[in-house]
Amino acid sequence: MQRVLLLFTLILMAAVSQTASAQQRPNFLVIQCDDLGYGDLECYGHPTIKTPHLNKLASEGVRFTSCYSASPVCSPSRAGLVTGQTPTQVGIYDWIPGGSPMHVKANETTVAKLLKEAGYQTGLFGKWHCNGMFNSPKQPQPNDLGFDYWFATQNNASPTHKNPNNFVRNGKKVGPTQDFSCQVVAGEAAHWLKEIKDDGKPFFALVTFHEPHEPIASPDDLVETYPDADKKGEALYYANVTNMDRAVGSLMQTLDTLNLADNTLVLFTSDNGPETLNRYGSAWRSHGSPGPLRGMKLHIYDGGIRVPGIARFPGKLEPGTESDVPVCSLDLLPTFCELAGAEIPADAKLDGTSLVGMLQGEPVERAKPLFWHYYRAYHDAKVAVRDGDWKLVALWDQGQVKPGAAYQKGDYALIQGAKFKAFELYNLTEDIGETKNVAAEHPEIASKLQKGLLDKYDEATKNAPDWFAEAR
Repeated sequence: MQRVLLLFTLILMAAVSQTASAQQRPNFLVIQCDDLGYGDLECYGHPTIKTPHLNKLASEGVRFTSCYSASPVCSPSRAGLVTGQTPTQVGIYDWIPGGSPMHVKANETTVAKLLKEAGYQTGLFGKWHCNGMFNSPKQPQPNDLGFDYWFATQNNASPTHKNPNNFVRNGKKVGPTQDFSCQVVAGEAAHWLKEIKDDGKPFFALVTFHEPHEPIASPDDLVETYPDADKKGEALYYANVTNMDRAVGSLMQTLDTLNLADNTLVLFTSDNGPETLNRYGSAWRSHGSPGPLRGMKLHIYDGGIRVPGIARFPGKLEPGTESDVPVCSLDLLPTFCELAGAEIPADAKLDGTSLVGMLQGEPVERAKPLFWHYYRAYHDAKVAVRDGDWKLVALWDQGQVKPGAAYQKGDYALIQGAKFKAFELYNLTEDIGETKNVAAEHPEIASKLQKGLLDKYDEATKNAPDWFAEAR
């Protein structure tokens, strides 16, 4: 009997120890904005827009000055964050209209799946945009890709950010909501943290605001704080960013109230660069700024892909610091999995790298350069790689296709048969605006990066799906 009691006691102690260990694992809160430019925040140098809560977050953590999204357009960027892979590799070539055959396939490895398997609770709140047949059994939904709980829209908040009516919660339509989209999303995330999530498990929450993507709507009291913004739609845009900042503040307050802040890694970022003013009918409010960068949304130059990046991890990241180390949303999956002790499958084709070494002040070692591809980018620059200070841009030789027009029949052949007519090399440390092509001055560097770019392009496109062929 004593041996039985001893064995029971040891088993109980082991279970308690495992539970305590699980509770010590960090939580992860990722906040991703939509079309927020590199220069749109006060702490990134915007002269007018007020973002006090994000200023505070930056003062409590690290502000990254070389933080990149996975793509210069929304759906590929989001697919890259979720899978840790170059979006082309998983077949997300462009933004996904409703009804499109494009989607992140159910068999893809995702950060939510891996963390869930490791005992995390997972939640998605906001814009999904990783499938065309949203809330339909015809394509995988957020729960099929690892999210226990989801409150989302397929694409934009509709009809505007004010009182949107197109949210779906765990497969059921929500109907009209009361408030601006970022507050609705932040409120749902807070409700999940307070009332639904299992307190005995760590969590991963992906909060994806619709702001400041069109169609923009902003609170009157915030619009009135920008009386000097005299261009059409300018005050609406500035107020929209400030309203999003308010929502970030409410999320940080929720973490404080629940005593979760000290063990939560918070990352704030954007899906791509800022929208071009008047690119389409309702874009008259799009007054976003790329700061000193070249290009904007839909460009493969840095204005399309370099975005704000703020991380706070108390006790691990030095408060009030700045880092120019190139990091990317593709890095989140391997970083979170290493911190959580989650196993990554040996056959996972990840393009990101773990940033955990940064917590100990170690350099980030990448097995391959950062890589971007967007075949509908503005101008001829369609592919790029960055390795340290250097960025190589490839100009394709197949004629121009309409930027941002979405994936169409015939596009697969363009992607598979791409030919490149020239390569541009930039030293981003010396030339952040990509104004001087120095390929002729540094032929060895250009040649090395060119090989890496072409090799990765071949790898990314080799098994990428032809959606219209698969739909037949």
